[in-house]
Amino acid sequence: MMQSQNPAIRQSGHIVWLDVVRFVAMFTVVCCHCADPFNFYPGEPPANIEQIKFWGAAYGAFLRPCVPLFVMITGALLLPVRGDTSVFYKKRISRVFWPFLIWSVLYNLFPWITGLLGLSPDVILNFFPYSGEEVTRQSLAVSLKYIAEIPENFSIVDVHMWYIYLLIGLYLYMPIFSAWVEKASERAKLWFLIAWGVTTLLPYYYQFVSPYIWGGCSWNSFNMLYYFAGFNGYLLLGHYLRNRDWELGRILAFGIPMFLVGYAVTFFGFRYVTALPEYSEELLELFFTYCSLNVVMMTLPLFLLAKKVKVRSEKVKGMLANLTVCGFGIYMIHYFFTGPGVVLMRALDVPVALQIPAAAVVAFCVSWLIVYAINRLMGKKARYIVG
Repeated sequence: MMQSQNPAIRQSGHIVWLDVVRFVAMFTVVCCHCADPFNFYPGEPPANIEQIKFWGAAYGAFLRPCVPLFVMITGALLLPVRGDTSVFYKKRISRVFWPFLIWSVLYNLFPWITGLLGLSPDVILNFFPYSGEEVTRQSLAVSLKYIAEIPENFSIVDVHMWYIYLLIGLYLYMPIFSAWVEKASERAKLWFLIAWGVTTLLPYYYQFVSPYIWGGCSWNSFNMLYYFAGFNGYLLLGHYLRNRDWELGRILAFGIPMFLVGYAVTFFGFRYVTALPEYSEELLELFFTYCSLNVVMMTLPLFLLAKKVKVRSEKVKGMLANLTVCGFGIYMIHYFFTGPGVVLMRALDVPVALQIPAAAVVAFCVSWLIVYAINRLMGKKARYIVG
């Protein structure tokens, strides 16, 4: 396997190609959430509901690499962890925790606030298509219940916060994982990734063959490759690929077929499930599972292609660097604007095929402007609000 160091990856204190990957990850996650009102249509379905569902599945499948790209960026930047573990925890977790807590509370209070403003309960469905009957009561008691459950899990009105629980877990794990990463040979890392790759087939084994494999049973959830499974594979993959570079032609030669196969499995699998008379939430998400082989096949080429992007404009470099500063805040607040963005596109009679990316552009830009303004107005204190 041909490998080479990627020259001149740092410019002005930033790894420019990683800024490009971050932009791709950030925009695709916003776009992914703009697909929610298509895949989970609230209210009475219109005459073109089948067209809406088709495009929801088409975009939803295409956008699955969004979260894996975030994790790969984290691995590329932070592995191996340098310095004292306690300093790492204090710096990383504290920067995530306070914005997460503040925005989680705001999201959970939102249904109650809409009631105070005299808005119809239906407006909540425009913002959060997953939300159900309990949320539409616009009750303070319901909001406070959700807030009290924050230490346990996210709620139905801030579903995107699931990633923050994962991120904190990855931060807790990274100094431990890092001790091995720092000492392991390249071959050892590759064998770890191969074992992880095998585990990405397990969601389908559990669903279609048996819930147990390799020593897993009713009294043991931790099978033989359990410790190689999960998002830590994406962490290592980001670290592994950071200093490896291939010719563009080679990336395209294997990357395009790989992406297309992964996309086909994701799209047609999701369409197969949604065509069933009944299905569980777990089955609905099966082909969208981030730690599945089909999503890995889509993510890997995107990461490598982003490394080949040459950014020559200093203005664009500056914007990408600013996105690095604002990115976490954008993730925190964008979910307030994805649903309304779709409502706006429908009101403007934008073609259904273009509504999701058009809504994403609006939600992404509005979120970025708000976070940029908060940073400008609050200076260093903004870290407690937007990270």
